[in-house]
Amino acid sequence: MSVQKEREMTSNYGDPVITGGLSVFDPEFDEAFYYDGTDLGANYSAERTWFRLWAPTASEAWVCLYDEWDSQQAQQHSMRRDIQGTWVLELEGDQKNRYYTYLVQIGDELNEAADPYARAVGVNGDRGVIIDLGATNPERWTKDKPELASHLDAIIYEVHIRDATIHPASGATHKGKYLGLGESGTKGPGGIPTGLDHIAGLGVTHVQLLPFFDYSTESVDETRLDEPQYNWGYDPKNYNVPEGSYATDPYQPSVRIRELKQLIQSLHDRGLRVVMDVVYNHVYDGYIANFTKLVPGYYLRYTPNGTFSNGSGCGNDVASQRRMVSKFIVDSVVYWAEEYHLDGFRFDLMGLIDVDTMNEIRARLNQIDPTILVYGEGWIIPTELPKDRLATFENAGKMPGIGHFSDIIRDAIKGHVFDAQTGGFVTGRGGMEHDIRRGIAGGIRYSEEIRGFSDEPVQSVNYAECHDNHTLWDKIVRSTGSDSNLLRRDMHRLASAIILTCQGIPFLHAGQEFLRTKNGVENSYNSSDLINRLDWDRCHVHTDDVDYMKALIGLRRAHPAFRLRSAELIRNHLYFELSPFHSVAFTLRNHAGGDPDLHLYVIYNAIREKMESYLPQLGRWEVRFGGEIVQELDGNRLAVSGIGMVVLAVSGH
Repeated sequence: MSVQKEREMTSNYGDPVITGGLSVFDPEFDEAFYYDGTDLGANYSAERTWFRLWAPTASEAWVCLYDEWDSQQAQQHSMRRDIQGTWVLELEGDQKNRYYTYLVQIGDELNEAADPYARAVGVNGDRGVIIDLGATNPERWTKDKPELASHLDAIIYEVHIRDATIHPASGATHKGKYLGLGESGTKGPGGIPTGLDHIAGLGVTHVQLLPFFDYSTESVDETRLDEPQYNWGYDPKNYNVPEGSYATDPYQPSVRIRELKQLIQSLHDRGLRVVMDVVYNHVYDGYIANFTKLVPGYYLRYTPNGTFSNGSGCGNDVASQRRMVSKFIVDSVVYWAEEYHLDGFRFDLMGLIDVDTMNEIRARLNQIDPTILVYGEGWIIPTELPKDRLATFENAGKMPGIGHFSDIIRDAIKGHVFDAQTGGFVTGRGGMEHDIRRGIAGGIRYSEEIRGFSDEPVQSVNYAECHDNHTLWDKIVRSTGSDSNLLRRDMHRLASAIILTCQGIPFLHAGQEFLRTKNGVENSYNSSDLINRLDWDRCHVHTDDVDYMKALIGLRRAHPAFRLRSAELIRNHLYFELSPFHSVAFTLRNHAGGDPDLHLYVIYNAIREKMESYLPQLGRWEVRFGGEIVQELDGNRLAVSGIGMVVLAVSGH
């Protein structure tokens, strides 16, 4: 079928006689055809395989079996119409490793598609594979996880699987692969640890991996991996299957599953929890997606004039408010959590998903493991759903236990992400102190003047850079004119220090610890490895900065005062102090959060010249961090020279 033909297909929603006169757009459609079973997809045993497909607008349906991923001839098996718009088929005998698709008659069109619930696929994901999941487990595969007492103890480190080890000097054997990131003992220039050893050595608790479900062939063609190809992976194709380009053999369906599990086990064994970056807000192409072929018109949102809603900017928005779409998203997340032992989910453009779906995800994950993180981009984006139903940070109060990236602290620190020339607090821009205070308080309603979007600090994910937009270093370079790189380094360090001492959950971008640059490229989603890879040569040059980041992480982990569990505790123990313009100071008092120190004093100083500040008279202050820029500490007077953060303490002993 040609692409043009497939695009024309979306105007054919099937014969209304089949659905009793109901259109997929009618509210009653969900009531008539919602299926709440747990057996959608291909359910394998050595004795038989049971298929269940949801396709209420189809007049006929078949399972097509293929011997190979590229076989031209199929064995067609007619499915039987069953309850709630589903179709079923039982095949006797061992069907393991056979390729399959569904074929449905929609009106006068025959549409063939991969199973949306497929758990394994062939190369490039055009056909599902009947798989024995138990046989995909690696030799060591446990449910043991690193301990996490509270979501607020998390320190998240975001990395792209390929980026981590593709550099020629990464020392990894399986460069750019699942197995590469799971390798221990890799060394880079000057003998520095790289890959997994480097990440584990930082002291972070969670590794957030950019999308690793099977994504579009138009992004990366798994049959051409010897050619230069790169993509972040925000182009969903098969939601319940790992991406094949990170596997050592994308042609063998079980290999990608086993090797991803090996990576997750390796991270767990090194004390690192694993967060999956998920993209349920859009599909890679709304015209030819499997969803559209099987139930045209149902899975995506449409504008009143019949075009796709496009808040995502990727051509379409998934209609999460419809019951079977919401069910699919929830089922998918639960599947990944259970089958792959995942510890968290980061939702791309979460603000396009409805509140009810996100709350159901949180509730279902709580049943599995309440320590699993759920957070995402709660940006306010126009889509064909009322604002009060969307999972935006404006509606955070309706979604307890779900975090939102804080653009408050991000833009206060470095300036707006879409204005490269305008700086922020760390680069000396005035007037940003108020928003820095809002970030320090974890985005909660601290006072009438200082408040953000969150009810509780667990809802605020604080960051200065991520895979999107300029790296922090590139942003600082663009917004600081002729300043020296040494001065820029101090600004960069201060930015990271703020993130790691704010209330809420801190989030770091891979390479932030060594001043990562993408050579000024702002949107590197399909740029080359040269732009995107973790540069281990640069890491070697900036080992002092890596050590600084380790010290910051160590500081946070040593002081529960920076991880207060509730808004009430923050209001009771956090005090903002007077300090000069271009600086922000606060104290955390009275063993905040059970902190070993009686009081902590923190000052973020963006003043380039000597700065003096007066300390609250709470006892004898001692330097805990930032001593290299402390010129004088005398009673209740602090003198600082240079941009950076200083932390003082009154000992609890």
